[in-house]
Amino acid sequence: MEVILLFLVFFLLLFVGVPIVFCLGIASLTYLTIAGIPLTIVPQRLYAGMDSFVLLCIPGFILAGNLMNVGNITDYIIRFSNALLGHIRGGLGLANVGGSMIFGGISGTAVADTASIGAVMIPGMARSGYDKPFAAAVTAASSTIGPIIPPSVPMIIVGSLSGISVGKMFLAGVVPGIMLGLAMMITAYIIAVKRQYPREKRATLKEIYIVGKGAFWALLMTFIILYGIIGGLFTPTEASIMASLYAFIVGMFVYKGLTWKNLPKLLVDTVLSSTSLLLLVGMANLFGWILTSEQIPQMLAGAIFSISENPLVVILIINIVLLIVGGFMETIAALIILFPTLLKVAEGIGMDPIHFGVMAVLNLIIGLTTPPVGVCLFVAAGISELPMTTIVKAIWPFLLCNLFVLLLVSYIPAISLWLPSLLG
Repeated sequence: MEVILLFLVFFLLLFVGVPIVFCLGIASLTYLTIAGIPLTIVPQRLYAGMDSFVLLCIPGFILAGNLMNVGNITDYIIRFSNALLGHIRGGLGLANVGGSMIFGGISGTAVADTASIGAVMIPGMARSGYDKPFAAAVTAASSTIGPIIPPSVPMIIVGSLSGISVGKMFLAGVVPGIMLGLAMMITAYIIAVKRQYPREKRATLKEIYIVGKGAFWALLMTFIILYGIIGGLFTPTEASIMASLYAFIVGMFVYKGLTWKNLPKLLVDTVLSSTSLLLLVGMANLFGWILTSEQIPQMLAGAIFSISENPLVVILIINIVLLIVGGFMETIAALIILFPTLLKVAEGIGMDPIHFGVMAVLNLIIGLTTPPVGVCLFVAAGISELPMTTIVKAIWPFLLCNLFVLLLVSYIPAISLWLPSLLG
């Protein structure tokens, strides 16, 4: 009875639009009260969920992304992508995806990507003769590359939940992230040719060199993070601090978009984003503890294996479950609640934990662009001033190509395991 009430309250609050962190908290408090469990368990589980050294790198990477964003890095990334791809039919759409691939290596979050690149590209593409729904759709869809290409906040969460090396998780996301980007570029090109979207003037080698110098510092930041972690120079947490320091120096003295005047607001925004994310981690841990105490994970695993023990079928079922959950629940919360349970199911059919981690993250980030709770859709709709339904209609070709990449990653382990295997 208590479990039924737990899910009833949770989905009711989610349906009426209550933020996911409060859905988790209120549903958990309702369960504890009805079940007669002392509420002292609430601060204990909240603290246990957030008490992880690995999670300390989340504020660092968020700060680094904010510093680079305010420091005009987004403009340089877009110029560089446009210089390389703008002369192709529909080149601004391809540049949009390319910019997301580069920006994803800085921020690690999809929403930041949609907001930063979308604010520039959606109006710019509309002025250049592109349909605004297409501009909004390609922006929202390509922003999902951010949580796959390192650094990645969801990958950090996976590492903290499972004990998997965050450095190996970062490496495991590189090839799938590139595949996502290329698949969306091909999709954007096909649509552009069909609709006869314009192409830009081909940039000269000198022009490419000039804009490339600006984007160089952003590319170097990703290299520093990856090489530092993989080479054993510093932990992911230390890497986030180094990235923030690097971003401060580049934004203040190289790009010169960062000033002492806008630094306080930037720091406040970072604190608000970090605390809301860590509070979500704590609340999701409390919710997950309740599910574990009620043996819901064992019931879910038993239900999956009752359908089939064939690895191919089990992987398909897990994908379907995660895609559905991703359409309703925030990525971090879904990972904390479901990942440990589904990891045991995956290991039961012989899946490598790193392979499963990449597959799970990829599933859930696709949910960021699917209704009803696709956060990136809401951000793109706000920037483009278009109804959500219009963007949903325009984004389906990109969703199909993302699902195709998901199937490849799910059934071909080498795609995500090749680079991590180089570490031994």
